[in-house]
Order: sequence, then C-alpha cells, then structure tokens
Amino acid sequence: MELVEVSAGRARAQLRIAPHHFNAVGLVHGAAIFSLADLVFAVASNAHGTVALGLNVAVSFMKAVRSGVLTAEAEEVSCNPRLVTYLIRVTDETGAAIALMQGAVYRKQESLADHVRS
Repeated sequence: MELVEVSAGRARAQLRIAPHHFNAVGLVHGAAIFSLADLVFAVASNAHGTVALGLNVAVSFMKAVRSGVLTAEAEEVSCNPRLVTYLIRVTDETGAAIALMQGAVYRKQESLADHVRS
C-alpha cells in the first residue's frame, strides 16, 4: 500500500495487486480491500492533528478484482466537535467501484503529536 495524498479530512492510497492478495478462488481477498479502505479512513480522520478513534464501519463489496491497482479515497462527509463520518470509495484503474465503506470516529481533544514516538 502506498499513501499518495493527505489533507485534513481526506486521504488517498493505492494498492498494486499481487498474488499474496488473492483468496482461495483467485480473487482479491476482501480483507486486502478492507485494509486499504481502513488505511485511508485512519489517516484522513487523524490528519486534523487530533486523536480520532474508530467507532464503527460498514463496507459493501461491489465488484470482484483479479489484477491491477486499487485506489481508496476517504472524504469527511459530516463533522461535529466529537463525531465525524467518512465515506471511503475503493475503485479500480478504470474508476469502477469495487467497494464503499462508511466509518465514524470519535474525535478526542488530544493532540496526535502527544502520541507519536520519535
């Protein structure tokens, strides 16, 4: 996985499909797709510089994948001081939807920098 873009409330990452991403029937395993979506969810939600803890996620897998590059993009869609909702889209190289994920975080009033080890 490669993180390619980050800004407050947004993130984009890519995954080049390799044989170790396959499930028993030769398709990209749902866990690999979920991991890519979860990465951008975590990065986008913490990119404001405050600690954001995941509360829940719901994912829908829409299309099977066998090869290529997947892109996941997270976008903040609803925000109040503590609860924030994100929409994460996973697409293939043609832009076709592979999965959609919605996630919510609880934003603590703690600086993320206080938790980063040097």
